Amino acid sequence: MTDTRRPAWPKAVLFDLDDTLWPIAPVIAQAELSLYAWLQRHAPPVAAAHTIDSLRAARLALLEREPGYHLDLGALRRAGLLLAFAEAGEDSAKVDLAMEHFFAARNTVTPYADVLHGLERLGRRVLVGSVSNGNADLRAIGIAHHFKVSVAAHEFGSAKPGPAIFLAACGELGVAPHEAVYVGDDVLLDVRGAQQAGLRAVWLNRTGSTRHLEHGVEPDAICADFDELIDWLERHHD
Repeated sequence: MTDTRRPAWPKAVLFDLDDTLWPIAPVIAQAELSLYAWLQRHAPPVAAAHTIDSLRAARLALLEREPGYHLDLGALRRAGLLLAFAEAGEDSAKVDLAMEHFFAARNTVTPYADVLHGLERLGRRVLVGSVSNGNADLRAIGIAHHFKVSVAAHEFGSAKPGPAIFLAACGELGVAPHEAVYVGDDVLLDVRGAQQAGLRAVWLNRTGSTRHLEHGVEPDAICADFDELIDWLERHHD
């Protein structure tokens, strides 16, 4: 006889951050504009020698030479500024101030309209955590209280889609991988990565993309927003 019982609710739901909880491209663009204005005021020789585009090109060249920076793009940006300051004969002690200014702007994000209420609803039912390759600061953003754990690649030392970072988050929450659901916007880093670590994975596809078909990835669910995510959890779990 076919077993028609529905699975139990997961004990934990883990989230990607950038482009899952908020759009990140416009935030980074604005942060780079703000940083360049800071350089014009506080490190004019650097601003005179560079544009935003030339600073970016120098970072990409550095990344090509030292691919280990993929794990921490904040460290890459700092290293790029140190090189630019040295070349311009500017005081390298100012780089830390420049990075503080950049990160303040980088963390000025606006969550999608469904996110905060959705996190509150989920937090009443499951453990909520985050696993990210980025360097968002949930405390600076003001939403750290929604998350029991937050594992970031640059602090952990390993990145998605490798299984270690997913397993570490599950371990910190005290749940087995099969008891957790991971939610993210990237079908390879998030969905395939989480599934290969033994978690179920939901693709949060806000744009209606069919990219998962190109890569042969089969998410456990595809949801357009938090309302659809919670509806899927409620309809398919006991």
